[in-house]
Amino acid sequence: MSTVLETEEHQALRAAVAALGKRYGRDYMTSVVRDGAHPRELWAEAAELGYLGVNLPEEYGGGGSGMAELSIVLEELGAAGSPILMMVVSPAICGTVIARFGTEAQKRQWLPGLADGSLTMAFGITEPDAGSNSHRITTTARRDGEEWVLTGRKVFVSGVDIADATLIVGRTEDARSGRLKPCLFIVPREAPGFQRSQIDMELQAPEKQFELVLDEVRLPADALVGDEDAGLLQLFAGLNPERIMTAAFGIGMGRYALGRAVEYAKTRQVWKEPIGAHQAIAHPLAQAHIELELARLMMQKAARLYDDGDDAGAGEAANMAKYAAGEACVKAVDQAVHTLGGNGLTREYGLGSLITASRVARIAPVSREMILNYVSHQSLGLPKSY
Repeated sequence: MSTVLETEEHQALRAAVAALGKRYGRDYMTSVVRDGAHPRELWAEAAELGYLGVNLPEEYGGGGSGMAELSIVLEELGAAGSPILMMVVSPAICGTVIARFGTEAQKRQWLPGLADGSLTMAFGITEPDAGSNSHRITTTARRDGEEWVLTGRKVFVSGVDIADATLIVGRTEDARSGRLKPCLFIVPREAPGFQRSQIDMELQAPEKQFELVLDEVRLPADALVGDEDAGLLQLFAGLNPERIMTAAFGIGMGRYALGRAVEYAKTRQVWKEPIGAHQAIAHPLAQAHIELELARLMMQKAARLYDDGDDAGAGEAANMAKYAAGEACVKAVDQAVHTLGGNGLTREYGLGSLITASRVARIAPVSREMILNYVSHQSLGLPKSY
């Protein structure tokens, strides 16, 4: 892998995180999943080394860097076989939103803990009947004196069982127009009326998925994050990092699968040469490598634009990076399994479970079709069909 476009600091961070990931690896993550546990040891060590909060402001205990650095951390952990999905949610989405738009009190309450790993925050946006249409979100918040009252449902919310709070996307009524606009609320895990039920997933991952019911959940006025009138800006301040980090997740997984396949192709001998000498094996693996490298370039572009404060440019690049990484990840995993043949489906090699896991990069947090819609409309100026 070429790193000539990266600074020496980025290369050093990449090497250090890769060494950490190698100490844990795929076997560690597999055992965590088997035991129904969470990767607490890896989470704690990554936090202690400053990796979890590398994107958060220094004055609140973070590393003072940005999405470029946080995406390196997740990619390298993934390439070692031990990605942490909650990195996408807790420091990248929630930490970024609070750092950019939270009150001073909210920053002091949450950011140091998110940075050192002692606090975790989940993120709830998707609803059973809304899907990718954020304009159909029905979770509403109404004022009642000095309090907010939230009512609604969310699905596919990762890690609520271990999160101290969940950042919920709701809608409030604009007093002037009567229209509903998005707003973000911090909902503590034990808030009365805040109920969760685990969704039974085929996906093998430490992070569990939940459906949430908010039944007249009462929150203090300071549960609202940011300006009530800047909802969309604040929302996308969290969604763009989510797309960048999902790209890192996919690239890391693809690299891990490709690495296992290349290692196998170098040593597996059926005729007189290792199977990797045959172009039918070698070329698809080379193609997978090229596509992963291309996806990383777009991810780096998106991270740079975001860190430079170009939200519009970052939005386009982050969507493209997420699309490219999802496609590259699925293809790399598929080719890796195919290269190993029957061995690709054994537990010994640990690739079979990635067939399901790799689909996450295509489906979440937004489907490839919705990204194509975004590029069609925003980049190419084509008319909408919806």
